[in-house]
Amino acid sequence: MKIVVAPDSFKDCLSAQAVCEAVAAGVRDVMPASEVVSVPLADGGEGTADVLMQAMGGERIVKLVNGPMPGTRVEAGYIWCEQDKMAIVEMAQASGLQCVKPKDRNPMKMTSMGTGQLILAAVKKGAQRILLTVGGSATVDLGIGMASALGWQFLDHRGEALEPVGKHLLRIQKIVPPEAPWRVPVEVLCDVTNPVLGFHGAAHVFAPQKGASLSDVVLLEVGLTQVVSVIKDQFGIDIQGLPGGGAAGGLAAGACVFMNAKLSRGIDMVLEQTHFNDVIQDADWVITGEGCLDQQSLSGKVISGVAQACQNIPTKVAVIAGQVQLSEEVYRHHGIEYAVGCTPNNLSKAKGIEQAPRLIQQAARQWAMELKAPSS
Repeated sequence: MKIVVAPDSFKDCLSAQAVCEAVAAGVRDVMPASEVVSVPLADGGEGTADVLMQAMGGERIVKLVNGPMPGTRVEAGYIWCEQDKMAIVEMAQASGLQCVKPKDRNPMKMTSMGTGQLILAAVKKGAQRILLTVGGSATVDLGIGMASALGWQFLDHRGEALEPVGKHLLRIQKIVPPEAPWRVPVEVLCDVTNPVLGFHGAAHVFAPQKGASLSDVVLLEVGLTQVVSVIKDQFGIDIQGLPGGGAAGGLAAGACVFMNAKLSRGIDMVLEQTHFNDVIQDADWVITGEGCLDQQSLSGKVISGVAQACQNIPTKVAVIAGQVQLSEEVYRHHGIEYAVGCTPNNLSKAKGIEQAPRLIQQAARQWAMELKAPSS
């Protein structure tokens, strides 16, 4: 039996490679004769750059840039692919939740400027193409922080430049582009399809996950609406309903304005570069997973990408997740044969992180034992 282990990372817990190792160990405990092939995956969120570097080659270039909190500095890297003169910039490295202590998280105060500084560093190195992965951000600033690093200015009603943080979105009255137009092709790898505005948009869906209060969400929605309107009035670009534009607190949509970027599904790029379709052709099962199997898993995430890749071949799909929040009826409807949660608790808790490899291995062992058990 051939089993392909192809999970995403478990956010704030384990890398995709570490999850692969735990799942493979659990399967081999019960089915030592099986062929187990590991293919770590990502969808545009944290860890995407590492997965793509493993698949495509390249080296990590580390820079000291602004962190999400103004006044802070972080070491962040981008992946440099010399042969293609391409840079892979992972937003989470410079402007991610991982850079901010939980008690300090608040997208009203955060900026994506460090991401812009990484992009600028890659351009100065000679990048002729940039892949920008945007999952795991700490910001809801529509990318104005990133754009500020690239020479854009955001002015209030008095013509004074504003600090590019979430709370200042609603004060922006005019946007001043840099003198030199942007010329480097940018492809933004998204892990969601949410628009910028509305109840499914950047503020309402993602800001609470980044530390925003209910009143913050309202102010951020007003601010995003204001800047979307200014962009439309000044540049004739309507980003309001752009699918995926709400990714990374609207930075995905901002990138389309400030860098003429195009948006793509991150999981599609990763599956292509890892030659995933070739790997699974003769597989009996694919075991995928992420921190939580929920409704978002079914749209643009690793799990949905894996299920779609397997839908027209005999290969069956199993999910091992930190938690399973979907009914069996729902996940089976989306091509998932089996799902198991490792723990009712959040694996991102300190104790959970320590126990995560064992719990994931145990869940994989459970799946293998049920597979081997004779049908009644």
